[in-house]
Amino acid sequence: MELKSVSSYDELKKELQSHERGFVLLYKAGSDTSECALGRLETQEVDHDNVVVLKVDVSKTRDIHPKYSVTSVPSLLQFDNEELKNVIKGCMTVDYYKSVINGIYSKSSSTDGVEKQKRVVVYGTPSCSWCKRIRDYFNENNVKYRYIDVAANPTIAEEMKRKSGQMGVPQTEIDGQMIVGFDKPKINRLLGLN
Repeated sequence: MELKSVSSYDELKKELQSHERGFVLLYKAGSDTSECALGRLETQEVDHDNVVVLKVDVSKTRDIHPKYSVTSVPSLLQFDNEELKNVIKGCMTVDYYKSVINGIYSKSSSTDGVEKQKRVVVYGTPSCSWCKRIRDYFNENNVKYRYIDVAANPTIAEEMKRKSGQMGVPQTEIDGQMIVGFDKPKINRLLGLN
């Protein structure tokens, strides 16, 4: 997908007003990390008409990043109904961008047959083989999840430790409940998988 360039704050506001969710990559052309993030985002396909993904080269457009107090690039800004909800710094994996852009929720059936959303977050590191296995398992079972590389984000690593009392990965959070390791029976029970 070709990301649409935005060249002013006013243009950004117009784009965000016409979409329910928006993602804006603030990057600097020529920077290796920025080019990494841009390249990985451009491989994404958006599953929803009400989602827009934009790009802003901060070396050319100077009035957007100060509005959101962004001091380092690349940074992916996530908006819901024009309100800034999240800032993701650095270059993430293709799978991570896919899960963020196309939703971080997994559907599972409730007892009354109505589908409800389960919030699924996988905390891992690039060198963790069990982290890859759990992500492969979710992909095979069409479970939408958000992946967070805790090695690249010490703040989130501390938050994970506070929630579970553990630093080891993988850890999976399903609707606020932490699961340490690849505990397939517990994951299946919480997500309604067979």
